[in-house]
Amino acid sequence: MLENIQQMQAAALSALTTSDTSEKLEQWRVAHLGRSSPIMLVFTGLGKLSKEERPQIGQRANEVKQVLESAFAEKAELMRQASLKKALESENLDLTLPGRALPRGRHHPSTQTLREVCRIFSEMGFQIYRSRDIETDEYNFQLLNFPPNHPARDMQDTFYIQAEKDSARQEDNPIVLRTHTSGGQIHAMREFAASDPDNPPPVRVVLPGMCYRYEQITYRSEIQFHQVEGLAVGTDITFSDLKGTLSDFARRMFGQNVRSRFRASYFPFTEPSAEMDIECFICGGKGCTICKHAGWLEILGCGMVHPVVLRNGGYDPEKYTGFAFGMGTERVTLLRYQIDDIRYFWGNDLRFLEQF
Repeated sequence: MLENIQQMQAAALSALTTSDTSEKLEQWRVAHLGRSSPIMLVFTGLGKLSKEERPQIGQRANEVKQVLESAFAEKAELMRQASLKKALESENLDLTLPGRALPRGRHHPSTQTLREVCRIFSEMGFQIYRSRDIETDEYNFQLLNFPPNHPARDMQDTFYIQAEKDSARQEDNPIVLRTHTSGGQIHAMREFAASDPDNPPPVRVVLPGMCYRYEQITYRSEIQFHQVEGLAVGTDITFSDLKGTLSDFARRMFGQNVRSRFRASYFPFTEPSAEMDIECFICGGKGCTICKHAGWLEILGCGMVHPVVLRNGGYDPEKYTGFAFGMGTERVTLLRYQIDDIRYFWGNDLRFLEQF
């Protein structure tokens, strides 16, 4: 039996030398390593051998099988390399040329603007403060002077999150995807005030993050957008400080010759309130669909922090004043790069994104 196994190995290796095509090589594999090949039949017949012969024959058959498998793999690799070399020689290819560069990832244009806004306010003395995307109704509305059933809530189209547990508590204080970053004002003020409740330190923070509103998607509005909230609380802070800070920001962001204006507005958490407009760069102030043919595009809402909000944040409105603002960075990006449709930011079209 051992002699027969040795002859199987010799015959198989001899036949392998003449297998010079992929078809012949596959035929060799089936003939000498397939289920019906001589060496595999040896394993099938081991049960018929005596106990003394079985280990010796099985070990030798396994060794031969491994030799044939290695020879087959080596032959297949040699044929693959020869085929590749032949293909390369037949092509007009200069192997000394450098390879094609792989495309590199980059930051989203909205992220670039968000970082630039934060950098500018950091230079102006503001700290970066992160707040959460999922808020309670209390922080998103109530503590910002939006009591239940307040008519001003109609300004916010809100995504509510239903919780299976604590349904009674959920009804009193629902969980929402934040409609603005203003809820972070309360978190920031309370964190600062906790360090010294009797004499809270001044606050200078900006709060970047994503906001969500259940709105109709158009060329100038989306259901999700980035916003940068700004908050300054201290003694003797006036509306002039607010205007000076935002006017300086506009010059740093858009250039020294940028034209801006403030318009009176209303927000429940600020009093007085205003909106800041920048001259529309897309149409040069002549009027277009993005600026609604007004020549100006609103980029933020602002105002003096309402006394109720100050008190909810742990600051005595008799001693402290402050200003706040909320800025949409996609609007800023529209102006900086003269983009005429805000939907491009979330369309994932590489032809648009690779321009930045």
